[in-house]
Amino acid sequence: MRVRSLAVTVSVAALAATGLTLPLAGPASAATALADDFNGDGYRDLAIGSPRTNSVSVTYGSASGVDAAAATTLTQDSTGMPGVTEAEDEFGENVTTADVNRDGYADLIVGAPGEKTEGKPSGAVTIVWGGKGGFTAGGRVVTSPADTAGRFGEATTWADADGDGYAQLSVVSGDNWWYYGDGGDFDRPFGLAAGFFPEGVRLEGMVAGGFLHRDPDVVVFGERADGGAWTAHLSGDADHHGSGPQVLAEGDDPTATRDAAAARDINGDGHTDLITGNSRAGKGGSVTVRLGGERAFGAPVTYHQDSPGVPGTDEAGDGFGASVSAGDVTGDGVPDLAVGAPGEDVDGVADAGSVTLLKGSGGSFASGKAWHQETAGVPGAAEPGDHFGTSVRLKDINKNGRADLATGATGEDIGTTRDVGAVWVLRGTQTGLTSSYAASFNGGDFGVGGVAADFGRTLR
Repeated sequence: MRVRSLAVTVSVAALAATGLTLPLAGPASAATALADDFNGDGYRDLAIGSPRTNSVSVTYGSASGVDAAAATTLTQDSTGMPGVTEAEDEFGENVTTADVNRDGYADLIVGAPGEKTEGKPSGAVTIVWGGKGGFTAGGRVVTSPADTAGRFGEATTWADADGDGYAQLSVVSGDNWWYYGDGGDFDRPFGLAAGFFPEGVRLEGMVAGGFLHRDPDVVVFGERADGGAWTAHLSGDADHHGSGPQVLAEGDDPTATRDAAAARDINGDGHTDLITGNSRAGKGGSVTVRLGGERAFGAPVTYHQDSPGVPGTDEAGDGFGASVSAGDVTGDGVPDLAVGAPGEDVDGVADAGSVTLLKGSGGSFASGKAWHQETAGVPGAAEPGDHFGTSVRLKDINKNGRADLATGATGEDIGTTRDVGAVWVLRGTQTGLTSSYAASFNGGDFGVGGVAADFGRTLR
């Protein structure tokens, strides 16, 4: 069934051809404190990655929420963009946002781990420059270093990786972690020594935050050679990266992850806390919280659907923890937690999927509520294989001081076309999420179509 779209006319904005060089910094008056405000209007914007169709769509924030009427869909074939779209690129596998060139406008950082560049291992990262008119200044590509096994761009962050007070680009490839110097120097990657990571490990993601030192550290995660999960912490001081990773959990340990992680100070002590999801833990998956602290994480605390206050039942295949995001939905100053369970059965409908919002309370999460397509006011209807909750993101899009929930369902059918995918946005209020004014849109609304379009795989 086609989900109801926003009551606006959606257009895909064309990009102007203005070259691929690093834009000059704009006037100080243009500066924004928001890392995801691409057009500088003071509202946070929502980026949606669809790696199977090699595209990233952006809806712009406004006082009334997401503004799909001014949406932009970017591919490597867009005017002014570097590169050429190829089926295996996976452009949009992950998306990071930051003001890379310090001109006051947020930029998109898009990973394409399947990108092929002659003479180099697979993978690339494209930086797309934001500006007053949106994405009108093209971008530039950072290609894979020669001495890696490939899959460069599997994950990206923009944080102070070397402890010098300035943020820079960090990138995960399949077998290594890389960071670049300050000032837009993307020609000299700094990697870790051979043998730093376990032999055969495949890295799949990372998050950055001041977990143990208040300066940004990095947590990386993926799979060991034997298929077990692997989660480790890297010091934020570049001088100590070579001392080896601190393994937080691995193998069959349910507190390890290969799926998802979020970084947020949930107890207000100034240290970033680590939240990881493991969709394969136990019967139906779980979420683990490790509080950051001075030089050490706190003991892991795990939540699943049989935990007190968590709605639902822990059942095989639910995939609870496949996606996680933290943000303050009620505006009380305490972050809440959104957890996707894309394998959840809803009213007897297999794998329809759901999202649980858990209320934050002084470093822990207590009561919660599940949201899905059979929740009153949420557009659409639960159908087999929708996978509602594949991705989640909490952010304040309408600037009312409360985070809104965006969630993707990559298996959503649109008309007779299967698995096109769709995204929903529910507003945050003083009492929690509301389905009033709920927005929904699909790949077809943004010019992203075809079988298995995968729209909504990634949200930022």
